[in-house]
Amino acid sequence: MNAPTRLDSTPSLEDFPYRLTDNVRFADLDPNQHVNNAVYATYFEIGRVTLMKDRSYGLMPDGLAWIMVRLDIHFRAELRWPNRIELGLGVAKFGRTSVTFDQVVFSEAKCVASAQAVTVLIDERTRKPTPLTAEIVRNFQPWLRRGVEIVQPEL
Repeated sequence: MNAPTRLDSTPSLEDFPYRLTDNVRFADLDPNQHVNNAVYATYFEIGRVTLMKDRSYGLMPDGLAWIMVRLDIHFRAELRWPNRIELGLGVAKFGRTSVTFDQVVFSEAKCVASAQAVTVLIDERTRKPTPLTAEIVRNFQPWLRRGVEIVQPEL
Protein backbone atom coordinates (compact mmCIF):
# COMPACT_ATOMS: atom_id res chain seq x y z
CA MET A 1 0.00 0.00 0.00
CA ASN A 2 1.21 3.50 -0.73
CA ALA A 3 1.58 6.01 2.07
CA PRO A 4 -1.21 8.61 1.87
CA THR A 5 -0.27 12.16 1.02
CA ARG A 6 -1.59 14.76 3.43
CA LEU A 7 -3.25 17.55 1.47
CA ASP A 8 -2.79 19.93 4.40
CA SER A 9 0.99 19.48 4.67
CA THR A 10 3.03 22.19 2.94
CA PRO A 11 4.73 20.77 -0.15
CA SER A 12 8.26 21.62 -1.19
CA LEU A 13 8.89 22.22 -4.90
CA GLU A 14 12.07 20.16 -4.67
CA ASP A 15 9.97 17.02 -4.03
CA PHE A 16 8.47 17.22 -7.53
CA PRO A 17 10.90 15.95 -10.17
CA TYR A 18 8.95 17.15 -13.22
CA ARG A 19 8.74 20.96 -13.40
CA LEU A 20 7.57 23.61 -15.83
CA THR A 21 7.45 27.38 -15.72
CA ASP A 22 4.49 29.36 -17.05
CA ASN A 23 2.87 32.78 -16.78
CA VAL A 24 -0.36 33.83 -15.14
CA ARG A 25 -2.48 35.32 -17.91
CA PHE A 26 -4.80 38.28 -17.50
CA ALA A 27 -7.60 36.02 -18.81
CA ASP A 28 -7.00 33.70 -15.81
CA LEU A 29 -8.47 36.28 -13.42
CA ASP A 30 -11.97 36.41 -12.01
CA PRO A 31 -13.90 39.50 -10.81
CA ASN A 32 -11.93 39.37 -7.54
CA GLN A 33 -8.76 40.01 -9.57
CA HIS A 34 -7.12 36.75 -8.57
CA VAL A 35 -6.76 33.53 -10.55
CA ASN A 36 -10.11 31.81 -10.85
CA ASN A 37 -10.38 28.46 -9.11
CA ALA A 38 -11.25 26.65 -12.37
CA VAL A 39 -8.01 27.83 -13.98
CA TYR A 40 -5.95 25.76 -11.54
CA ALA A 41 -7.30 22.59 -13.18
CA THR A 42 -5.80 23.90 -16.43
CA TYR A 43 -2.45 24.60 -14.74
CA PHE A 44 -2.38 21.04 -13.41
CA GLU A 45 -3.43 19.68 -16.80
CA ILE A 46 -0.54 21.53 -18.49
CA GLY A 47 1.91 19.73 -16.21
CA ARG A 48 0.44 16.27 -16.75
CA VAL A 49 -0.12 16.56 -20.48
CA THR A 50 3.31 18.06 -21.17
CA LEU A 51 4.92 15.10 -19.43
CA MET A 52 2.66 12.36 -20.78
CA LYS A 53 2.51 13.50 -24.41
CA ASP A 54 6.28 13.81 -24.77
CA ARG A 55 6.91 10.62 -26.75
CA SER A 56 10.57 10.55 -25.67
CA TYR A 57 9.49 9.49 -22.15
CA GLY A 58 7.60 6.39 -23.33
CA LEU A 59 4.51 6.97 -21.17
CA MET A 60 1.93 6.62 -23.99
CA PRO A 61 2.46 3.48 -26.08
CA ASP A 62 0.60 3.27 -29.38
CA GLY A 63 -3.03 2.29 -28.98
CA LEU A 64 -3.23 3.44 -25.34
CA ALA A 65 -4.32 6.73 -23.77
CA TRP A 66 -4.68 8.29 -20.32
CA ILE A 67 -7.95 9.68 -18.98
CA MET A 68 -8.54 11.75 -15.86
CA VAL A 69 -10.83 10.14 -13.30
CA ARG A 70 -10.25 12.34 -10.25
CA LEU A 71 -8.75 15.72 -9.39
CA ASP A 72 -8.63 16.99 -5.79
CA ILE A 73 -7.38 20.57 -5.46
CA HIS A 74 -6.26 22.35 -2.30
CA PHE A 75 -6.24 26.15 -2.76
CA ARG A 76 -3.56 27.58 -0.47
CA ALA A 77 -3.15 31.27 -1.35
CA GLU A 78 -4.33 33.90 -3.80
CA LEU A 79 -2.50 34.15 -7.08
CA ARG A 80 -2.57 37.43 -8.98
CA TRP A 81 -1.54 38.80 -12.35
CA PRO A 82 1.10 39.56 -13.52
CA ASN A 83 3.08 36.64 -12.17
CA ARG A 84 5.17 33.63 -13.08
CA ILE A 85 4.33 30.19 -11.80
CA GLU A 86 6.28 27.00 -11.34
CA LEU A 87 4.38 23.76 -11.86
CA GLY A 88 5.61 20.60 -10.16
CA LEU A 89 4.52 17.01 -10.64
CA GLY A 90 5.51 13.68 -9.11
CA VAL A 91 4.07 10.17 -9.21
CA ALA A 92 2.53 9.37 -5.83
CA LYS A 93 0.96 5.95 -6.45
CA PHE A 94 0.60 3.15 -8.95
CA GLY A 95 -2.60 1.16 -9.28
CA ARG A 96 -3.38 -1.79 -11.52
CA THR A 97 -4.58 0.49 -14.34
CA SER A 98 -3.90 3.91 -12.83
CA VAL A 99 -1.22 6.40 -11.91
CA THR A 100 -1.78 9.02 -9.20
CA PHE A 101 0.13 12.28 -9.38
CA ASP A 102 0.80 14.87 -6.71
CA GLN A 103 1.00 18.32 -8.29
CA VAL A 104 1.76 21.85 -7.13
CA VAL A 105 1.65 25.44 -8.32
CA PHE A 106 4.28 27.73 -6.82
CA SER A 107 4.62 31.49 -7.19
CA GLU A 108 7.32 33.62 -5.59
CA ALA A 109 8.61 30.52 -3.73
CA LYS A 110 5.18 29.90 -2.13
CA CYS A 111 2.85 26.97 -2.80
CA VAL A 112 -0.42 28.56 -3.92
CA ALA A 113 -2.20 25.29 -4.82
CA SER A 114 -1.67 21.56 -4.66
CA ALA A 115 -3.60 18.68 -6.17
CA GLN A 116 -3.80 14.96 -6.46
CA ALA A 117 -4.79 13.65 -9.89
CA VAL A 118 -5.72 10.07 -10.75
CA THR A 119 -5.36 8.99 -14.37
CA VAL A 120 -6.36 5.63 -15.84
CA LEU A 121 -4.70 3.91 -18.79
CA ILE A 122 -7.23 2.89 -21.43
CA ASP A 123 -7.23 1.03 -24.71
CA GLU A 124 -8.02 3.64 -27.38
CA ARG A 125 -10.14 1.20 -29.39
CA THR A 126 -12.28 -0.34 -26.62
CA ARG A 127 -12.10 2.68 -24.26
CA LYS A 128 -11.70 0.20 -21.37
CA PRO A 129 -9.07 0.38 -18.61
CA THR A 130 -5.96 -1.64 -19.35
CA PRO A 131 -3.27 -2.79 -16.91
CA LEU A 132 -0.03 -0.85 -16.63
CA THR A 133 2.85 -2.51 -18.42
CA ALA A 134 6.28 -3.11 -16.89
CA GLU A 135 7.70 -0.72 -19.51
CA ILE A 136 5.34 2.12 -18.56
CA VAL A 137 6.08 1.66 -14.85
CA ARG A 138 9.82 1.63 -15.59
CA ASN A 139 9.47 4.80 -17.68
CA PHE A 140 7.74 6.59 -14.79
CA GLN A 141 10.61 5.96 -12.35
CA PRO A 142 12.38 9.33 -12.95
CA TRP A 143 9.15 11.11 -12.00
CA LEU A 144 8.49 9.53 -8.58
CA ARG A 145 7.66 12.13 -5.96
CA ARG A 146 10.38 12.51 -3.37
CA GLY A 147 9.45 12.00 0.25
CA VAL A 148 6.58 9.59 -0.46
CA GLU A 149 6.92 5.82 -0.17
CA ILE A 150 5.74 4.45 -3.50
CA VAL A 151 5.02 0.77 -3.79
CA GLN A 152 5.83 -0.61 -7.22
CA PRO A 153 2.94 -2.54 -8.77
CA GLU A 154 3.11 -6.29 -9.17
CA LEU A 155 3.12 -6.90 -12.91
